[in-house]
Amino acid sequence: MKKFILILLTSLSFLFISLKTTSHCEVPCGIYDDELQIDLIYEHISTIEKSIEQLNELGSKSPVNYNQMVRWINTKEDHATKIQDIVNQYFMTQRVKAVDVSDQAAFDNYVAQITSLHQMLVFSMKSKQSLDMNNIDHLKELTASFEMAYFGEHRHDREGGHK
Repeated sequence: MKKFILILLTSLSFLFISLKTTSHCEVPCGIYDDELQIDLIYEHISTIEKSIEQLNELGSKSPVNYNQMVRWINTKEDHATKIQDIVNQYFMTQRVKAVDVSDQAAFDNYVAQITSLHQMLVFSMKSKQSLDMNNIDHLKELTASFEMAYFGEHRHDREGGHK
């Protein structure tokens, strides 16, 4: 019986060690890279944009390559979901903090951040539902708006970043 329990526990530990985590932890580790998360959002937006371009191109050819179209649809939806994950799991859950309503300037900034994040969620969802490039334009604008509200004067300025 002891041998069975030992084998079971060993197997379970390998299972838990091998599980892939897709989001930053929620323990107070203090290891955050907000600029990286913004870079990732912009990269996901670019991937969605490229997917839409490819879908439009493939759809105009004859015969239509449906297999390749399905791949681009899956890519588009996957990257829209990744934006939603970063917005929800990273920023809304862990990084954007509620503020005291008596501090009007801080509260207004908080509302601007939350509003931008919510709209990013909506336009990420809309980018899954259509090939409308306006959704991409809105995502870029909203990300820049959130970035300004979040970073303020210390706005994201790493090399390759978005100003």
